Amino acid sequence: MKKLIRGIVDFRNNVQEDYRKAFGKLATGQRPDALFIACSDSRVVPNTFASTDPGDLFVLRNIGNLIPCCSKASYSEYAGIEFSIEYLNISDIIVCGHSECGAMKGLLDKISGDHGLAGWLENGKKSLRRFQKGESLDNSLSEVNQLSQLNVLQQLENLKTYPEIGKRVETEELHLHAWWFDIAKAEVYCYEKELKRFVIIDETQADKLLSEM
Repeated sequence: MKKLIRGIVDFRNNVQEDYRKAFGKLATGQRPDALFIACSDSRVVPNTFASTDPGDLFVLRNIGNLIPCCSKASYSEYAGIEFSIEYLNISDIIVCGHSECGAMKGLLDKISGDHGLAGWLENGKKSLRRFQKGESLDNSLSEVNQLSQLNVLQQLENLKTYPEIGKRVETEELHLHAWWFDIAKAEVYCYEKELKRFVIIDETQADKLLSEM
C-alpha cells in the first residue's frame, strides 16, 4: 500500500499535467479499440506491453483469462462482453494468456471443490482435456505453458457461443485474436493459424497483422 500511495502523489506532482488533456476528453465517454481479456495476474500489464493510452482498451480480467460458455456465463463476464459490443461497438476482442499462469497450475494440480477458486477453474476443464489428449502448440514449453496456450484458443471457441459474438464473427464485423505473454522474456505472441503456433509480434509480424485488417 505504501508504494501505491506514494505512486499517487508522484502521479499528481509529476505526471498528472501530461494526462490532464487526455482525461479531459475521456471524461464524457470512451471509444476503446478493443476488448482485452486477460488474467488477473499482477505481472500481466496490458497497457505497458501494448504501449496503450487511457481509453484505448476495455479490459476484462479474471483468474486464468477464462470465459465460460454462454450457457454457463456469470453475470460479470457476460456483462463485460455485452457492454463492449452493444454499447462501445468494439470490433476486436483479444484473449491474452501468459506464462507461468497460476490458474493453469491449479488445473494441472487438480484443485478440487465446488466453490471459490476450484469452482471457477471448472471453466478451464475443456482446455485441460485438450492437453490431456496430447494436443500441444509447442512441446518445448513446460506443461503449464503448453496448457496456457491451448487455453487461449479454447476461450476463443467459448466466446463464439455468445450469440452477439457468433453473429458478428460470421459477418466479419468482429474479429477474435489469441495472444500470449511470456513474462520471463517480456515478449508478446499472437497465434498464427497457418503455422498452428504462437509467434512473436515483432515488426515483420506486426506488418502482416496490420495488412490483414
